[in-house]
Amino acid sequence: MKEITLETKIADLLNDYEGMKDILIKINPKFKKLNNPVLRRTLAKIAGVKQAAIVGGMDPVDLLNQLREAVGQVPVDIMTPKGEVEAEEAPEWILKEAKQTLNANEILDQERNPLAELHKALKAIDEGEVITIEADFQPEPLMDEMLKAGHEVFAREVAEDHFITYIKK
Repeated sequence: MKEITLETKIADLLNDYEGMKDILIKINPKFKKLNNPVLRRTLAKIAGVKQAAIVGGMDPVDLLNQLREAVGQVPVDIMTPKGEVEAEEAPEWILKEAKQTLNANEILDQERNPLAELHKALKAIDEGEVITIEADFQPEPLMDEMLKAGHEVFAREVAEDHFITYIKK
């Protein structure tokens, strides 16, 4: 079996290791979303261990080492910055009224793909306009895809387990 790293895709873990979905859910109940077949077919293919950890509100190296131990690999010793992460200053454009708000949890519950829904919503708005996504997790893989596509992205936790992600076209 291949060595599990922070870049290892969740879909590869699910395919390569028997019972990995249950292991992930045992490590963090937020990973119950992996029971959703749409999520497994879509976001699990683009999300790595590091992104999954952020979605789960975990330290990426902690998740990595729990996964490695679960499959008999030696834990790694990667230093991660501890303490408070410097808060990124919110850009002014997030104050614009959102043209549309998507609820990632509802989309997943309906077995639809949040990334596809976001792409549809972006096609319907003008350059410079904003869409928000609400979820009980920070949608790190989706955010990375939006950044790669050239959009501006900002996310914040507005309450415990309530994240708003802003995407500017």
